[in-house]
Amino acid sequence: MSVTTTATRRPVPVIPARGALRPLGLDEVELTGGFWAERQRRNAEVSIPHCDHWESRVGWIDNFRHALAGTVEQRTGREFADSDVYKLLEAMAWESGRTSDPRLDARIEEIALLVEAVQDDDGYVSTKYGRPGQEPRYSDLAWGHELYCFGHLIQAAVARLRTGHDDTLVRVARRAADHVCVEFGPSGRDDVCGHPEVEVALVELARTTGEERYLEQARLFLERRGRGSLPDIEFGRAYYQDDVPVREAEVLRGHAVRALYLTAAAVDVAVDTGDDELLQTVRDQFARTLARRTYLTGGMGSHHQDEAYGDDFELPSDRAYSETCAGIGSVMVAWRLLLATGDTRWADVVERTMYNVVATSPSRAGDAFFYTNPLHKREPGEEADPDAASPRALSRLRAPWFEVSCCPTNVARTLASFAAYVATVSDDGVQIHQHVPSRIATTLGDGREVELEVETSYPDGGDVVVRVVAAPAGEVSISLRVPEWSVGRASLDGEPVDGPVATTRRRFAAGDEVRLRLDVQPRLTVADDRVDAVRGCAAVERGPLVLCVESTDLPAGVGVDRVRLAADAVPRDLDDGVHVSGELVEREEGPWPYRSRPATTPGATLDVRLVPYHDWANRGPSTMRVWIPQDRP
Repeated sequence: MSVTTTATRRPVPVIPARGALRPLGLDEVELTGGFWAERQRRNAEVSIPHCDHWESRVGWIDNFRHALAGTVEQRTGREFADSDVYKLLEAMAWESGRTSDPRLDARIEEIALLVEAVQDDDGYVSTKYGRPGQEPRYSDLAWGHELYCFGHLIQAAVARLRTGHDDTLVRVARRAADHVCVEFGPSGRDDVCGHPEVEVALVELARTTGEERYLEQARLFLERRGRGSLPDIEFGRAYYQDDVPVREAEVLRGHAVRALYLTAAAVDVAVDTGDDELLQTVRDQFARTLARRTYLTGGMGSHHQDEAYGDDFELPSDRAYSETCAGIGSVMVAWRLLLATGDTRWADVVERTMYNVVATSPSRAGDAFFYTNPLHKREPGEEADPDAASPRALSRLRAPWFEVSCCPTNVARTLASFAAYVATVSDDGVQIHQHVPSRIATTLGDGREVELEVETSYPDGGDVVVRVVAAPAGEVSISLRVPEWSVGRASLDGEPVDGPVATTRRRFAAGDEVRLRLDVQPRLTVADDRVDAVRGCAAVERGPLVLCVESTDLPAGVGVDRVRLAADAVPRDLDDGVHVSGELVEREEGPWPYRSRPATTPGATLDVRLVPYHDWANRGPSTMRVWIPQDRP
């Protein structure tokens, strides 16, 4: 059954016009503890203020002041620096919507007034283009990122509107969106931006305001993509998805973040225009990408040079780019497909990527970040300068800021709104997709009210208890996702569950409980043998977490390159984490790295302690690997 959404001003990032499931907002789901609540708290207390501090320090907020003063020669940052200011505003908007913090409201208004002062009469706003001493507007659509920046401005305004504020930021963004519709509408420029983003923003603005012209403009941009209107470059037009039309592509390719933002927009347009053919096409594209071009962590992008996807099964661990923003883009796509189809495998993608890419980026303290997320580090990283912005791909430890700062602000906006990715409703039930301690109070599609409490120590433990606080009249269904790795090894109220969803339907009373048990025991994982880079290796996973060996846990002076798993290794839970049996290999050194026989011999046996990949490099410089060579029986 399709759910049609009519309420558009609800605190939730994605509100499709129709779909299998309706998302719940920040006013309906509250995280009450555990893994994600702690990260959300740290995001509010540390990461968002940290991003504000750095954007002020490096001058990206001051860029607007320079534009006003005519001192554009003092502008700092890349051509898309404005977008990071807008993502900071979006993070603040979601956090304000969650906590009603008046200090955030005041800061949002302060920055928005500055942006408004720079905005031209026709709605155009940029600190990089269009003023005396600068290049003209839209003189470099391939690299200028003007529409990309507008997209993040609009998404910040959508967050503001949906959390109950129709203010300066909203006014600025709507004027910018109107400008885009005039400048790039049917009678305007027949062009696209080199970096997709404005498309997904325009759809959400249409959903929030009811203005169909925004949806139509997003559709136009999608239909124009792939006609070769952007210049050919050394990476090819596939870099910005301008090589073939969206409907003709087989798999995601090119710059990973660009591809994922475009795919999210294609799902949105397909759903809201009733274009089932387009929806099926992009669903198939994403499914193929998951099957052929995605890392165990859920990360995407195996090329550093162009931040792009590689060929099928080209997934080198040590050269994995796996940009944090690409992980967030993957979550955006998977969540939209879940809402559209009701297929819980997309929630599996959200879970894997959130725990093993998004959660990996920020440090334990919340004031330093990874931009890239490789699965193997051969040399210990160097401490980042706490007083300088780091080159994005060169920092081997988390850095406080980057010359390209898209990832910290992207993480901040995602964590601030994470409660909106936990659960959905249909006409007669609640579906819990992410197992987190939470309170859920909502109205079903048929108007009945329900309130639930979720208690769990997940991902540490596999027990999830859903307690009914307020029960609706009549029968209702409560569904809980069973992750792929626990299918066939899960139970609901003591009864085996064989499929990807555990559902109970009955009349509930206050105090009733539903108990899901998942198997979170550690397990060995091997890759498709077409992934040449890790053939002969195994990884260890525990529940939704990918684990790794870090040199910090090895004997002094021993690197991870010497660790080999035993042929009969069985990972096991101990008090200090997961352990697996292995050995330290001995190697013959020589003048030439190639020979007719193996250069390694078995060495001392070793009990290898593994740590969650998301927590690596929090204890100082180290080497690390996820995929570990394993002896064959």
